[in-house]
Amino acid sequence: MGKLTLLVLDGFGIGAMADCQSTKPEDSLAHTYKHIRETVRLEIPVLYNLGLGKLVDDTGEPLAAYGRCNLAHYGADTFMGHQELMGSRPGMPAKRLMAEIGSTLKAALEAAGYRVEYPVSGASVLLVEGAVVVGDNLESQPGNIINVVGDLNLLPFDETVNIGRVVRANVDTSRVIVFGNKKTNIDVILSVVREKNPGQWGVDAPKANVYGEGYHVVHLGYGVDYQKQFAYMAEQAGYPVYRIGKTADVIQANGFSDPVVESKEVLETYRRKYREAEDNAVFLVNVQETDLAGHKEDSFWYKEVLEESDRFLGTFIRELGDEDMLIITADHGNDPTIGHSNHTREQTPVFIVGKQFKPVSIGERSTMADIAATMAEYLGIGAPEYGTSFLKLIQRVGN
Repeated sequence: MGKLTLLVLDGFGIGAMADCQSTKPEDSLAHTYKHIRETVRLEIPVLYNLGLGKLVDDTGEPLAAYGRCNLAHYGADTFMGHQELMGSRPGMPAKRLMAEIGSTLKAALEAAGYRVEYPVSGASVLLVEGAVVVGDNLESQPGNIINVVGDLNLLPFDETVNIGRVVRANVDTSRVIVFGNKKTNIDVILSVVREKNPGQWGVDAPKANVYGEGYHVVHLGYGVDYQKQFAYMAEQAGYPVYRIGKTADVIQANGFSDPVVESKEVLETYRRKYREAEDNAVFLVNVQETDLAGHKEDSFWYKEVLEESDRFLGTFIRELGDEDMLIITADHGNDPTIGHSNHTREQTPVFIVGKQFKPVSIGERSTMADIAATMAEYLGIGAPEYGTSFLKLIQRVGN
């Protein structure tokens, strides 16, 4: 068995889903890839020739198996997107704003022994131990996520995570995200607390100086059964699983993990570990800066990250062994031109690269969980909870 890789270009959508008009109308005209290339000069020939050109422009003869996936999870969420990519059937968590649940969380945190106060007059955010701000996430749909943002100079990250666990135990939103960085401080964090929509109060994370070197983050999910997911099942079957980039935070596994954010380092770490690893290794890799560029509404930064990833693929694909499988996809869209800084509900591209796979269409899939089912069949470990394998569509005769 060769090495297996799932490479996620975070937020790289290829057009609004058909249900946007009823579920997320603000995304009805979204098309991350097309709008970026209309805004700046974009050169990603490797991805284009693998099948992106065929998917978007109906041009060329793809060099890889290719197709598109719909999102089965509600909205457009990185955490739930990755749970779907691992083979989970998306549930329906509740939407809660701090304006509704802040007093409940304050009581729960105080019962756990923490000092809690309201630091901003008229706002629903909480300040815990003078070092951690609990508020609404401003980068996703209102009510999806609660953020726990820490000044790690005042409180270690492990202690900040403990505060996040108390929050997680007392709220039914899809995620609680705990994060922080020593290069910022509580004064800066509090200075960028704002109300994005009526009643939606939180920390403007990109302006809080938390991202980049020194960034620590843990995603605490709601109602996800990790034991029915591809990563857990692969490890149970004896396959080593490497999580590089954001997958280290959002996918549950026990093997090597490195939550590196900077794209060049993500890709260099992946190449190094790939060369060192045994033939049956599994790699789950996330290029996060595409998503961060989308949140910043910065098409030029997005272009730079895409082009760096494309150049990497141009050399890396030549290193694939005869039995290796490389799947390139995304988890949702994040159109930097759409007029808001949230994720966009878009279809995602899928490219399957490897000498044993035919350059054929896998069509339009109803869920990204089909990728997990395909990877599981490739390893021979049984099916995850959700998804339908397309392995037989792409395998060459005799494989």
